[in-house]
Amino acid sequence: MNKFIARLASQLASSFTTFLLVLTASLSFSVAHADELKEISQLADQGQTSVALDRLNTYIAANPKNAQGLFLKGVLLAEQGRRDEAIKVFTEVTEKFPKLPEPYNNLAVLYADQGQFDKARNALETAIKTHPSYATAHENLGDIYARMASEAYGKALQLDTANSRAQGKLSLIKDLFGTGNKTTIAAKEPVKGNTEIVPVAATASQDDAKKNNAPVNSQEAINLAVNKWAKAWSSKNIDQYLGSYGASFKPAKGMSRQAWEQQRRERIAKPSKISVELSNVKIESDESTAKVTFKQSYRADSKPIRTSKTLLMKRDGDNWYIVEEIASN
Repeated sequence: MNKFIARLASQLASSFTTFLLVLTASLSFSVAHADELKEISQLADQGQTSVALDRLNTYIAANPKNAQGLFLKGVLLAEQGRRDEAIKVFTEVTEKFPKLPEPYNNLAVLYADQGQFDKARNALETAIKTHPSYATAHENLGDIYARMASEAYGKALQLDTANSRAQGKLSLIKDLFGTGNKTTIAAKEPVKGNTEIVPVAATASQDDAKKNNAPVNSQEAINLAVNKWAKAWSSKNIDQYLGSYGASFKPAKGMSRQAWEQQRRERIAKPSKISVELSNVKIESDESTAKVTFKQSYRADSKPIRTSKTLLMKRDGDNWYIVEEIASN
């Protein structure tokens, strides 16, 4: 299950930001809130999670209606492995802010980690009911159904070891979960702006929010996706790194996706330390595609290797994924 949960962990920041814009379009911007939560998140990134949680608890006590603060607490608890506490926090968020889909999604991931697939399915169905266009929840629901099917096929094989049909179906599911799916648990980055929640009736529509705020295909969102890809590579977070590549990504030189992923896992795991730095980043984009060029400095236990690189990207829902990667000297 750990590999499954890790794959459910890479892309929530931009979708969470976009949806909260809908709920807060009519509210004033609060720099103080954003800055404080950003500092707390940075403490967690630096490994000072206990200090971050202490500050966050103080912040929540002073701002009990701030959904972002509660959400961030659930994320930090989940990342510490304190999953029961994280479930309690995300449940509280769903009770206070039932129109937000992301807390239900994260509950589903935590339930799945415990093997409670019925609860995970119910949470994802609720997320989709509150926000039918929430692509992440739809994809995660598919993963949950696949996991439930895997258990059922496994049980069938226990009862009838000669059942070739069940064996074939089980093998297909195992292949699916060996290809680095790109779905979600949670991200720590605070959402920009005021996240005090007001009744849905008092908020703007999603279309109006998109007119007044950055669109999901903005260069900022693309840049965020590229930076997350580089950060995952540098931190040797292999599942998150592979999750940056879209389903339509085709490796160079005719290599199969499965063989390419195995090769990447081996190469990323081998060095004791990796550093990936990007510079001169340039983005060309339209509504659904983007071309990102930059200079890359890669170091893995040795002198840095500098190359020019181009990433071709496509938008899927609120997120951007790499579909082609081109390197040159």
